[in-house]
Amino acid sequence: MLTDIMLGQYFPGNSFVHQLDPRSKILLTLSFITSIFLAANYYGYLLLGFVICLIILVAGIPLKIVLRSIKPLWIILLLTAGIHLFMTPGTDIFAWGPVSITWEGLRQGMQMSARLVFLILISSLLTFTTSPIALTDAIERLLSPLKRVRLPVHELAMMMTIALRFVPTLLEETDRIMKAQMARGADFSSGNIIKRGKNMVPLLVPLFISAFRRADDLATAMEARCYRGGDQRTRMKELKPGYRDVLAVGVILLLVLLLLWLRSL
Repeated sequence: MLTDIMLGQYFPGNSFVHQLDPRSKILLTLSFITSIFLAANYYGYLLLGFVICLIILVAGIPLKIVLRSIKPLWIILLLTAGIHLFMTPGTDIFAWGPVSITWEGLRQGMQMSARLVFLILISSLLTFTTSPIALTDAIERLLSPLKRVRLPVHELAMMMTIALRFVPTLLEETDRIMKAQMARGADFSSGNIIKRGKNMVPLLVPLFISAFRRADDLATAMEARCYRGGDQRTRMKELKPGYRDVLAVGVILLLVLLLLWLRSL
């Protein structure tokens, strides 16, 4: 279950999406997330789904990998759909005592679940097609105006990227420790909440020790390479937008215009 979480993983490639400027990808991702809330009918959601499928196809990311990013959140999706399904008043589809299912609840539940799926997919595609170093540089460049108010932009960007990069590593470590403890007789699934919390101690202690050890090793490696960061740091590859970024911006603008037109229908 834990190994199914794909957030933070990068899949190298040479596709159109991989070659986009990372700053453009971040801004385009935010624009796409905003456009999700412009969809007001089924045509809008079908259009968003088509664009997502097109991005996946162009990026060359295996569909199996993309779908794995949704798998760990199926409980949240079902809970979201269920809340709208049973709690939204309207025309009844089925009623049994105080419990009723309405057409309006069914529609809102499907729309909200679709929004969550699109949000997860587009966020995952950003990390799938952008290396951690490129993300760090892009975040630092986008936040560079905040340096005027003495905000440590480089340090913030580095911390955000390292945290994102170590998500899959810590999840794999958690899964490995859990399997080792279960082989020794630990039980993480039975008993009440208090008992389950106590049973998590053999998992959390070695996990925290491993996390601090990895952080110390990373700090030592950065110091051994004389890493300082900040304004004096140079880059081997400077970020330069190209025609691909212009084309991608045009696609997103066309998507927004189509969504606004479909919203008016």
